[in-house]
Amino acid sequence: MAGGKLKKDKPRANAKAAAAPYQGGISFHKSKGQHILKNPLLVDSIVQKSGIKTTDVILEIGPGTGNLTKKLLDAGKSVVAVELDPRMVLELQRRFQGTPYSHRLKVIQGDVLKTELPYFDICVANIPYQISSPLTFKLLKHQPPFRCAVIMFQREFAMRLVAQPGDNLYCRLSANTQLRARVSHLLKVGKNNFRPPPKVDSSVVRIEPRKPAPDVNLVREFDGLMRICFNRKNKTLGSIFRQKTILSVMEKNYKTLQALHQSQSDLSGNSNVGMDSLDFGDDGDDMGMDVDDSGDNEMELEDGNGGEVTEFKEKVLNVLKEGDFEEKRSSKLTQQEFLYLLSLFNKAGIHFS
Repeated sequence: MAGGKLKKDKPRANAKAAAAPYQGGISFHKSKGQHILKNPLLVDSIVQKSGIKTTDVILEIGPGTGNLTKKLLDAGKSVVAVELDPRMVLELQRRFQGTPYSHRLKVIQGDVLKTELPYFDICVANIPYQISSPLTFKLLKHQPPFRCAVIMFQREFAMRLVAQPGDNLYCRLSANTQLRARVSHLLKVGKNNFRPPPKVDSSVVRIEPRKPAPDVNLVREFDGLMRICFNRKNKTLGSIFRQKTILSVMEKNYKTLQALHQSQSDLSGNSNVGMDSLDFGDDGDDMGMDVDDSGDNEMELEDGNGGEVTEFKEKVLNVLKEGDFEEKRSSKLTQQEFLYLLSLFNKAGIHFS
């Protein structure tokens, strides 16, 4: 087996395949985000920190070969596992078939982002990191609301979720998530706890949806405002809201809503009125990546560029002055301050969805 000649004659592709990590006869693909937890003490710690009750229906996303699944079945009433890879689905079925666990495990093959999720009490998952943002907001929209989710994320994404005003990683993702849920960091996980090891460290985060959940229209408006405020989070709000592109889009939306009011249309039935340039209101994109603050490229709107636009600019700046927000920066504002700013804009007839 270790003979030099045999090793020399092997094709390069086979050598790579032989070196690929296996468990249960299955090779894992980094490109698909398949990093299986191999440390049993870590698996036990995640389950223990999840606070699972014996009556809980547990949702697991990306169960892989079932290392975490078995511990979840030990702790709860039943597990619903959503797995995209058909090889992993077969491995799970093979592993638990004919055991006392089999009738308490339901495996759904499919893309979790496109799957209608069943009822569950708690979600515990080691997910592919590339779906972190859309999955987080899919879960937060889920009805009926679940008790909590304990999820393994890439460390930087996790730290953005839990970041507070003034932290370097505080961003639109932080603000939007914390409007809908209480978020806490549970533990840091080194890359060597996985097979194959990812390139970065991970963290386990606990997400508890707020009850009652915030109004859907408030969530859309809040996200629209956050898209503007975190466009240049370290600049003053007065500077941000003087940008020509932002004022132009805001004014377009303002005039559209004014026209709807005048025609006595039901505004609640038209809550998807678009703000085209900045695409406000869509929370499914990657909110972890904020625009860099370097450069000073705001396009100031000159007062002489048309009376109507100048009048709207005045309206926007008056809102900032009324709440004493003109010199404040998004990177330092609390959720309550953002909500107060939103209420001032709404009082002036300015909306963000």
